[in-house]
Amino acid sequence: MRAAGGEAELTSAAHTTGSDRIFEALERRDPGGIHDIVVNLQGDLPAIDPAALRAVLAPLDDAQVQIATLASPLGPGDLDDPHAVKVRVRDGRALGFSRGAEDCGGGDCRHHIGVYAYRRDALARFIALPPSTAERAHGLEQLRAMDAGMAIGVGLVDTFPLGVDPPADLARAREELGARGR
Repeated sequence: MRAAGGEAELTSAAHTTGSDRIFEALERRDPGGIHDIVVNLQGDLPAIDPAALRAVLAPLDDAQVQIATLASPLGPGDLDDPHAVKVRVRDGRALGFSRGAEDCGGGDCRHHIGVYAYRRDALARFIALPPSTAERAHGLEQLRAMDAGMAIGVGLVDTFPLGVDPPADLARAREELGARGR
C-alpha cells in the first residue's frame, strides 16, 4: 500500500460497520479535527473511477446534507436482485434504501453504490446511534441515519463500478483488473 502512496490503519475487530472503523481511524489520524469531511471507500470496489469519488463530495455543497453517497442507473435484473441495493432519489436526496423493488415508487430508483462521504460531526453522531429497527431488518446501515432524520445526498454517476461481494466476484475482478494492467 505504501508503494502506491497510501497508508493503512488497523482498527478494532469489535467494529460491526465500516463507519465505526473509519471513525476510529479518523480520530487516530486527525485528533485535532483538521479535516471536516471523510470518505468511506471500502475495498469491495477495486476499480472505482476517481470521478465517482469527486461525485460523492458534490452533495455536501448543500449545508443541509450530512452524509453523501452515490448511485447509478439500475441495470438489467437489478430491481429484483437482493444484492443490488436500491435507493430512491428525489432532488438529489435519498428518500429510501431497499434490497427489493418495494421502495422504488415515488421517486427515481437507482442502484446504490456503497461509498459515503460524511461531515465529521455527522459521522460522530451516526456511530453513536443504536442500530434502528429498519437497519436490522434490511441489513442496511444507512437506514439508521435516515431513521434519525439525517439528510443523505446522492451523487449520480453513469455506471456501477466493478464490485466484489460474493466470493464468485473475486475471480471476475482479478481477470478484469489484470486485463486493465492493474
